[in-house]
Amino acid sequence: MSDWHTSTLTQLAAGLRARKFSSAELVRAYLQRIDASQAALNAFISVTREQALSDAAVADRALAAGAAGALTGVPIAHKDIFCTQGVRTTCGSRMLDNFVSPYDATVVAKLKGAGAVMLGKTNMDEFAMGSSSETSFYGPVRNPWNPQLVPGGSSGGSAAAVAARLVPAATATDTGGSIRQPAALCGITGLKPTYGRVSRFGMIAFASSLDQGGVLTATAADAALVLREMAGFDANDSTSVDTPVPDYVAALERPLAGLKVGLLKEFFDEGLDAHNERRIREALKVYEGLGAKLSEVSLPNLPLSVPVYYVVAPAECSSNLARYDGVRFGYRCEKPRDLADLYRRSRGEGFGAEVKRRIMTGTYVLSAGYYDAYYLKAQRVRQLINEDFRRAFGSVDVLMGPTTPTPAFAIGAKTSDPITMYLNDIYTIGANLAGLPAVSIPCGFVQQLPVGLQIVGPHFSEARLLSAAHAFQRVTDWHTRVPPGYA
Repeated sequence: MSDWHTSTLTQLAAGLRARKFSSAELVRAYLQRIDASQAALNAFISVTREQALSDAAVADRALAAGAAGALTGVPIAHKDIFCTQGVRTTCGSRMLDNFVSPYDATVVAKLKGAGAVMLGKTNMDEFAMGSSSETSFYGPVRNPWNPQLVPGGSSGGSAAAVAARLVPAATATDTGGSIRQPAALCGITGLKPTYGRVSRFGMIAFASSLDQGGVLTATAADAALVLREMAGFDANDSTSVDTPVPDYVAALERPLAGLKVGLLKEFFDEGLDAHNERRIREALKVYEGLGAKLSEVSLPNLPLSVPVYYVVAPAECSSNLARYDGVRFGYRCEKPRDLADLYRRSRGEGFGAEVKRRIMTGTYVLSAGYYDAYYLKAQRVRQLINEDFRRAFGSVDVLMGPTTPTPAFAIGAKTSDPITMYLNDIYTIGANLAGLPAVSIPCGFVQQLPVGLQIVGPHFSEARLLSAAHAFQRVTDWHTRVPPGYA
């Protein structure tokens, strides 16, 4: 069977349980696809070939014995921000180029426990700081729809790998849109769960009050299956929420009729590309045809989300990245003259330009005399944005709008203008500031490039979001489209 890569993760899991093919066969086929595409896409930092084949053999024995878990034998990849025992975890940075984690992140451990087979670690913006996957120490990731374009960031390697069908699912993280934005630009499904729904233990921190692990897949049904296995309370994570995990797969067929959808007025502004807007409006008509009730909703403070984010996130980043000092682990400069020289050169040589920019910004807004003017004010506005969302969900079930203002842009087009780059997350940051779940699904094309529809829900409404996304994917085929050359 040569078309495994066109099957969904759900279909592969069912096929493995039915013994239609083996995990070893699947893993070899996907490893070949990774090898063949690495030069063109640069989607992976590490490929764990021997470990994957060994784990596949274990999975096949479990399948034969009837002792399989939900994901036994299914190949996946992890964003290189999740710690993996005995395997390099670099965060896309020279600073951690030689770091081999002594333990697994909870997300990695949970998916391993469910039987998933890791094929490798995907490329990403350095320390998850970026919107295009261009800031990686290992070079930019390229979009499989057009290798001259970015795949989005920071989870661009995971998104490119899933879009090119190099792997049926990949973990990802979302601090200001880093799951949904690359999902939109690569034409796949990307789910950011509620803050606290998925453990952050072993997920290397960028901005602790915003970072959230999630998943990138071809379909909402696949995302439901993976989320069901990776979600749940973790005593190792103080931000983890102790609330039961519903069966997201069983909830997929929830009727859509009567769903109250709020259209975010602030998202349909002059910054939205007209062709993108047309695809979004067409998707909304599909939802109307399925029985959803549409109405316009305003979140007046939402336009302030970008400036709020770029005060809060750098402040938290400057604190979290202080641990990389050349002393305990990570990059260390050659022959330091003294302790100050060790710190200065290790950090200066180990961090890239965007990370340095955010550390300096964050240190400034936290400094004496500026804390009240910037950081405290940003946190107050963050609360206002949270209140806007709370009021909106008093009258609607979910909010819908574009995921990104434009389709994918050219590599290098925005690297010299950080502000323009930051504005690419304008529609996604609000959900992070409020800790809300959100999903991006493909809803059409503009000049052969994918467009994403974003659906945002109240806290812990992942089941509703996934069922709404699934209902759309049952009557459209955008999620089945594969980039030319990868079908």
